[in-house]
Amino acid sequence: MLSADYVLGFAVAVVVAFNIYFGRRIEGERVAMQWGRDGEPTWYAPKWLAMWGMIVFMAAVRLFIWLASVYTPQYVHGAELGIVVFSVIAAGSHLFVLTKATASR
Repeated sequence: MLSADYVLGFAVAVVVAFNIYFGRRIEGERVAMQWGRDGEPTWYAPKWLAMWGMIVFMAAVRLFIWLASVYTPQYVHGAELGIVVFSVIAAGSHLFVLTKATASR
């Protein structure tokens, strides 16, 4: 296990905490997932997918990095840094989506 996996584990725990905190505050059944240049949402996802799908996405990215490291190690450079940066960005973007969803009541 890489030391960066501790950061990923902490980020997953933070995402779970965000989901628990913001879950009750999101009133609608759909959550805006992406915004256009005009500031209007371009597409929506079901609330459960918008919230809990991030954890599945984070696990899938980590699995992909592990598979690449095992089967094509000659092409993998800086996996630990990539995992740390990905963890921070994923948790931050998830927080952004959830705060926008609560603000759009």
